[in-house]
Amino acid sequence: MDIEDQDLDPTAYSEEEEEPSGPTAEWYVIHSYSGMENKVKRNLEHRAESMGMTDRILQVVVPTETEIEIKEGVRREVERRVFPGYVLIKMVMDEDSWYVVRNTPGVTSFVGMGNKPTPLSQDEVDRIMSRIESDAPRIKVSFAVGERVRITEGPFAEFTGIVDAIDADKGKARVMVSFFNRETPVEVDFLQLERES
Repeated sequence: MDIEDQDLDPTAYSEEEEEPSGPTAEWYVIHSYSGMENKVKRNLEHRAESMGMTDRILQVVVPTETEIEIKEGVRREVERRVFPGYVLIKMVMDEDSWYVVRNTPGVTSFVGMGNKPTPLSQDEVDRIMSRIESDAPRIKVSFAVGERVRITEGPFAEFTGIVDAIDADKGKARVMVSFFNRETPVEVDFLQLERES
């Protein structure tokens, strides 16, 4: 490209145009009535579309995770809200977008200092998103240290003991069982335990 062509090229000297103009979208937390989170999400998405705000209200998320629950020896997967009563929203905050969100049925308030909504830090957003996007379901811990349990499967099936430690990340508990008149620690999967009645 010779010098004459550079003068005709409007992008040749436009470094300041590369910076984003105007406010950027950030994640905020809104408070809703407990149990109404999914309805609030639908209401927000509908209002953003019908009021022409899809360029400022970008994404609405109800943080949920899959949990494995064991009741009476039956294992089932359950979808649980991570933060009951709260909804995350990615939006460009201005007077109009604030008004639309704040006046959506089911929304009680923004989370923040005083009347000013406080955006989440990127670190907080990353932690929440990694938790809700995790493929591995969490196992609901329904046992407590010191509780008497019965082992239902494995080499120690039908033994009873006291829960000594819980490792929720691995889904295991250390149970002290009496084996040959001696307290012995046994590591057992949560799925192999039930409360002693």
